[in-house]
Amino acid sequence: MTNELSSYFTMHDVPASERPRERLLRYGAQALSDPELLAILLRVGSAGENVLNLSTRLLCQFGGLAGLIRASSSDLGEVRGVSDAKIAQLKAAFELGRRAMIASPDTRPQITSPQDAANLLMLEMSALEQEHLRVILLDTKNKVMRTPTVYIGNVNSSIIRVGEVFREAVRDNATSLIVAHNHPSGDPTPSPEDVQVTRTIVSGGSLLGIEVLDHIVIGHQRFVSLKERGLGFD
Repeated sequence: MTNELSSYFTMHDVPASERPRERLLRYGAQALSDPELLAILLRVGSAGENVLNLSTRLLCQFGGLAGLIRASSSDLGEVRGVSDAKIAQLKAAFELGRRAMIASPDTRPQITSPQDAANLLMLEMSALEQEHLRVILLDTKNKVMRTPTVYIGNVNSSIIRVGEVFREAVRDNATSLIVAHNHPSGDPTPSPEDVQVTRTIVSGGSLLGIEVLDHIVIGHQRFVSLKERGLGFD
């Protein structure tokens, strides 16, 4: 009964010094829990539920912050109390965080292994319902410049134009790149088409003087490096 009634309390019932926004201003963002930070972002709850309870419920429903980041707009829209405005606020905040991570040359991630490349994209790409082909553009120190999407649809060598894969790399003067695409089925096992696409892209990179370091296939919390398996890099 207590839990049921607590959802009807508003943030005005909480002492001012204990409200998330006031706590952030006094102690800093690092002192707040995930539900508190999320509550500040969402600003208000829904009918019969304060924003802190809504934030906690969201995190529980999607298995924590990582799951919430992966959730699609349609998944979020099915949650009681989550309006289009709240979905937009969440998606905008997560995208700003992703961009901030790679915006500064001093803080941009450096790719030293297939795991580094997979970690950069897995949260986002493992939740996609269609195949997306992206490239991780790298500078001379293998630091990430950008990760643009170059193709959406079935990754097939007869459809993909090599020029489209390298257009962004040429424009940004990237030294090398890593190709990545997702399997919506969740199984990252490379298909024969994946191997052929890799051969085509590696060949194109050789002609342009842009080294293709790897092709990562992303599934649900799993990935496969074609370079590690010797597929398409013969």
